[in-house]
Amino acid sequence: MRIETSDIATVVQLSQQIPEFKDPYPAAEYEKRCHHVPHLILVAYEQTTPIGFKVGYEREQGSFYSWMGAVLPQYRRKGVAQALANYQEEWARAKGYDTIIFKTRNRLKAMLTFTINNDFNIFRVEERTKIEEYRIWLQKKLLP
Repeated sequence: MRIETSDIATVVQLSQQIPEFKDPYPAAEYEKRCHHVPHLILVAYEQTTPIGFKVGYEREQGSFYSWMGAVLPQYRRKGVAQALANYQEEWARAKGYDTIIFKTRNRLKAMLTFTINNDFNIFRVEERTKIEEYRIWLQKKLLP
């Protein structure tokens, strides 16, 4: 497996294969969020096949927002998400960010477990009509 910086088209193509994404974002949403701000688009490859991605951008001074990411189901539990997260953290630290912020939904238990196991802390919960759709905000302080 290798991880490379990549492009929006590859990420959109991957996101359309993720079963948990009911309505994957179109390229225009990625362009809007990444336009005129520092950002990082990562894709993990198994040989030449894209198998996972992670996209983030600066949302406020000193904080890097880890916005979207996923791994194709057949490649999960093989260290792909961890490798992408490690790359993103190292990049953010090198760019001078002191915090990574992340948001997920209550129904995405694997993602919640992943972030908790990676030293993220819950700092906010946004209620929705269904408890499964509550948005859970997490943050991780980056050590120098």
